[in-house]
Parts: sequence; structure tokens; C-alpha cells
Amino acid sequence: MRTSDLGTRDVVNILDGRRLGTVSDIEIDMESGRITAVVVPGAARLLGVLGRGDDYVIPWDRIKKIGPDVILVELASTLELRARSR
Repeated sequence: MRTSDLGTRDVVNILDGRRLGTVSDIEIDMESGRITAVVVPGAARLLGVLGRGDDYVIPWDRIKKIGPDVILVELASTLELRARSR
């Protein structure tokens, strides 16, 4: 699988069924060359007129399954997400 393939898949939390968005970026540990997290853009504010919220960083160990159309993550709450300012 190529990292560019991740951006075409929806990210869904398996605990509440909520769609978080699509992957816009990844974080890589440069020493090991492994992916440490995926980044999902924050929600649009006022239909996108006021821009977007902070991006969310989902740790790689919270990804449970990567399928052909969806990435399933297990997050007990959005508090587990680490915000990343652009």
C-alpha cells in the first residue's frame, strides 16, 4: 500500500460510528521510517465560510483496520485526539 492511498479512505470511529473525515497527512518517525500517526482535517466552521478547526492527529496504534474504502479507528472520545495547529 502507498501512503497516498490513505487519503482516499474515510476514517470512522468504530466505537460510535462517527465519520471523522479523510486522511490529509501522515506523521513519520524519521529514525525508524514508520508511520506514527495520521492527520485528519478539523470540522468546517459555519459551512466552511469561517475555515476549519484544528487538524486532529490519530496515533497509529489506534488504527484497527485499513480496508479498501475505510480506515477504522478506536477512539473512546475526541479527547484522545491530539490537536495540531496549521
